[in-house]
Amino acid sequence: MNFVAAIGRVFLSFLASTGRLAMFAGVSVSHIFRPPFYPRLLLRQIIEIGYYSLPVIGLTAVFTGMVLALQSYTGFARFNAEGAVATVVVLSITRELAPVLTGLMVAGRIGAAMAAEIGTMRVTEQIDALSTLATNPYKYLIAPRLLAGLIMLPCCVLIADIIGVYGGYLVAVHKLDFNPAVYLKNSWQFLELIDVISGLVKAGVFGFLIALMGCYHGFYSKGGAQGVGSATTNAVVSASILILGCNYLITEAFFSQ
Repeated sequence: MNFVAAIGRVFLSFLASTGRLAMFAGVSVSHIFRPPFYPRLLLRQIIEIGYYSLPVIGLTAVFTGMVLALQSYTGFARFNAEGAVATVVVLSITRELAPVLTGLMVAGRIGAAMAAEIGTMRVTEQIDALSTLATNPYKYLIAPRLLAGLIMLPCCVLIADIIGVYGGYLVAVHKLDFNPAVYLKNSWQFLELIDVISGLVKAGVFGFLIALMGCYHGFYSKGGAQGVGSATTNAVVSASILILGCNYLITEAFFSQ
């Protein structure tokens, strides 16, 4: 019976954590639409999430596009289907790779930073001081980050789409001797609006999840420096897992027959 009891404890703990996360998300989202608003804090988070993440996003996208073009050519050359490289690159980047890799990169950078910052404020009792000063911590700390993540991730993914496709173009034209006009024609011919829209919808969901998990684990951290470290790790891991899981669900919703 001890084994069964252990399973029950784990299951009940999972349900309690899920309920607490759902309540945290509901309260945080409700404060996005209720005054007072803090546009300066929102602008700061937009710059932090979007502008400062562009270098790592750009490098990830360009090398992903280059490797994808090279590997696709190697595989298609066995079947004399080299002309499909442009189609594979543009569809893979816009549908899957740009949203997922951008989300994972931002989760590692921004999710960890949010959890560390809010967790430090929690263990040093700065969040309690905000409540004492009649400032709602959800509205002051959580809502701007959630809204900024929801806004900026689609913008970053759109930039990653362009850079990733350009990386594939560079390799195809300058290394694999593709005709530039034919490559661009094939890219535009098979790219549809739904491919880009699905990637941007994924990006919006991923941005919200990254900010939510970073804020949640930081807000409920405890135990001093060790607790802040655990919160940071949990924020990145949980955000990455949710990104991969939600990626499948959104893909199923958009492209299932």
